[in-house]
Amino acid sequence: MSDQIRIILVGTTHTGNIGSVARAMKTMGLSALYLVAPKELPDGQAYALSAGASDILANAKVFDTLQDAISDCGLVVGSSARSRTLSWPMLEPRECGIKAVQEAATQPVALVFGRESSGLSNEELQLCNYHVCIPANPEYSSLNLAMAVQIITYEVRMARLQQASQPQAVEEAAYPSSEQMHSFYQHLEQTLNDTGFIIKQHPGVVMTKLKRLFTRARPEEAEYNILRGILTSVQRYGRKAQGDKE
Repeated sequence: MSDQIRIILVGTTHTGNIGSVARAMKTMGLSALYLVAPKELPDGQAYALSAGASDILANAKVFDTLQDAISDCGLVVGSSARSRTLSWPMLEPRECGIKAVQEAATQPVALVFGRESSGLSNEELQLCNYHVCIPANPEYSSLNLAMAVQIITYEVRMARLQQASQPQAVEEAAYPSSEQMHSFYQHLEQTLNDTGFIIKQHPGVVMTKLKRLFTRARPEEAEYNILRGILTSVQRYGRKAQGDKE
């Protein structure tokens, strides 16, 4: 399971923070570190601050985009403050740990952390199934990157220990991967363009709201296949109707 739950750092500026995150991960039994567009790759400072977690740094995987890093994941949780223009399904850290451990039994899970100064962008947060918010002191909520990772990975550790002492039935439902959902949204947008529901010159926020709807509903893989079939049917009907007119 340590490889199934990956910690993803997006746009990290300071290499020392990457090393401190590796240390936080190893103390909680996690080993899969993914770096998305870091300003610099792990260097001597990162290894020094990893305090013995050099194996995690040495095996870290680097990607250009978050979409690439999570393409095979069935569950993606992004660290975020609650004050966003568009609300998203939220988890408390404890809920996040439990859900991550449950779903890691059947599919890769990604826990995503953003830039030190600005966190994750709205576009990146919309790639996540859930957001997790650490309920820090509202008068002083400053957490550095490694602290945030330590808190969430601690909850993962506690959930794993709880599962080991009281085994629970694994959820049977299979969920589409992030890449599959990305493909579905492209298919949906194309279909809505074809039918005239979305006006290309004035797209508005229709797709953003639809992404939120399907994220909240979180269709299972069988339901996902039905949705893709519906879109294909609509497109086929549209082409036939166009052909009849011609």
